[in-house]
Amino acid sequence: MEANSDVTIHPAATVHPKAELGPGVWIGPGCVIGEHVRIGRGTRLEAQVVIEGWTTIGEDNYFSPFSAIGGPPQDIGYQNDETRVVIGDRNQFREYITVHRATTKEDRVTSIGDDCYFMSYAHIAHDCRIGNRVILTNGATLGGHVRIGDRANISAFVGIHQFSRIGRFAFVGGYSVLTQDVLPFAKVVGQRPPRIFGMNIIGLRRNGFSKERIAAIKQIYGLLFYSGLNTTQAVEAIRAECPAGDDRDEILAFIAASKRGLIKKTAETWENASE
Repeated sequence: MEANSDVTIHPAATVHPKAELGPGVWIGPGCVIGEHVRIGRGTRLEAQVVIEGWTTIGEDNYFSPFSAIGGPPQDIGYQNDETRVVIGDRNQFREYITVHRATTKEDRVTSIGDDCYFMSYAHIAHDCRIGNRVILTNGATLGGHVRIGDRANISAFVGIHQFSRIGRFAFVGGYSVLTQDVLPFAKVVGQRPPRIFGMNIIGLRRNGFSKERIAAIKQIYGLLFYSGLNTTQAVEAIRAECPAGDDRDEILAFIAASKRGLIKKTAETWENASE
């Protein structure tokens, strides 16, 4: 191994001389690092990791073998434009992860926050925006321009259509196929169509939500999903009947910003779904 200014590079790795590597970076055998790549302090790349394009990676990230980061988007209109991948700190990328740089159709950035965990074979397409502490389980696949909020949990082999949004603290069950938006705090499972299974109660409790806060969200989602009201009527009822607060404001703002529509079909009665 070659060490220079606290950077360790295996002799079987290929690192472009213009790549920027922070202190403590560890590059394993067979890795390929491109000209425009910047890697922050303490990040570790195991064997056969490829990082290319205009990619910026923060501190203390971990890349398992055969992950491929910063490759060109799978978009037929892309012409090797200078678009980017930006990754925060302390993320873990397991085997065969793919993260593609953006197109020129939006803001030219595919971004990932901090403290995320991406399991084997997950795919993050061009122009996606991933928040903090997000989990993508094995084989989860995001189309282009997908938005995922903080602490959302996407289970194995989920497919998410381009431009869809997943709200904060949402849970998506395995093998689901999503073509519309998932509201914050919701639990969604299934295909043709996916259905609401109430709130992500377990996730909320694990993240310190009080009983009172959960009860307030439950009131909102009772009106949205189980009252028989359409979305417009439910929003009016929420404004009239539910106490003001950050969670209410977040849910209403998410609804107002939806372009693909919301997943609202339910699988259970409200009493069963909210346990």
